[in-house]
Amino acid sequence: MKATLYTVIALVAFAANSLFCRMALAEGYIDAWSFTIIRLLSAAACLGIIMTIHTYHLRRQAAELGSIISTEAILNDKGSWLSSISLVVYALCFSIAYVALDTGTGALILFSAVQLTMIGWGIYKKEQLSPLQWMAFIVAVIGFIYLMLPSAAVPSLMAATLMVMSGVAWGVYSIRGKSCVSPLRATGFNFIRSLTAIPILAFVGIYLGDVAINNFSLDHITTKGIVLASVSGAIASGMGYSIWYTAMPLLKTTQAAVVQLCVPVLAATLGVVFLSEPLTMRFVVASAVILGAVLVFILNKKVPIASTKKIM
Repeated sequence: MKATLYTVIALVAFAANSLFCRMALAEGYIDAWSFTIIRLLSAAACLGIIMTIHTYHLRRQAAELGSIISTEAILNDKGSWLSSISLVVYALCFSIAYVALDTGTGALILFSAVQLTMIGWGIYKKEQLSPLQWMAFIVAVIGFIYLMLPSAAVPSLMAATLMVMSGVAWGVYSIRGKSCVSPLRATGFNFIRSLTAIPILAFVGIYLGDVAINNFSLDHITTKGIVLASVSGAIASGMGYSIWYTAMPLLKTTQAAVVQLCVPVLAATLGVVFLSEPLTMRFVVASAVILGAVLVFILNKKVPIASTKKIM
């Protein structure tokens, strides 16, 4: 039950992130470079505050109960540079490619890269899929393609490459979450480390923007763009990714990959609710196919129980 709850909350956060990104970038409220920088800053600030409070309570609890060893194990989980680099690559490449690709094309490329990365790693780690799971996965992919294909177009090579890099980076970042002890601290320190990339992002965005699809420009930053980037970073990314890292140890890598096919469905649903986007029969049919196939995939095998208790 915990795995289901954490996974659903994380997927809703991912969908919300997509919505915030679409609202900010597609409407021209902010450029991709500034959006990424503010997103990283706000996530690091939000998680930094939460971690400070969390650390205080942990140390106080350890002093009262004498559980110093377990507390130190939690406090020693500070993420990794590989996870931070993956996070920056994912966030930046996604934002830049997003404005250069149609929604359907971007989603097809992104989630194809995520699926190949995570399912490939799962197979490499000897995770076995039953024939029914393979069938459910194929049906889910068909439903996903059916949903996204009408808005897809032939992409530019650079934009497609950036979106592939974003998908692979997100797959790597997700896989890294399976070994964390404290999802909150791992995510927080990953975002804090990512701040070291901000000067580089600003430099590249200003001086090399002309060859990087979407350049950095203060003229393109509006108050609404800053608010959307901040909410995307602090809530949908910072808190959402912490919850995703809580769910990852409770899921097989292949399961974590397949459930993410639900994100476009959730994002489209949020678009209908909050942006008054049209509800089409194609969306209803595709959503039913994707969600049904994902449910079959998940229920076909019992979700493994984590060997150690994960503490936020």
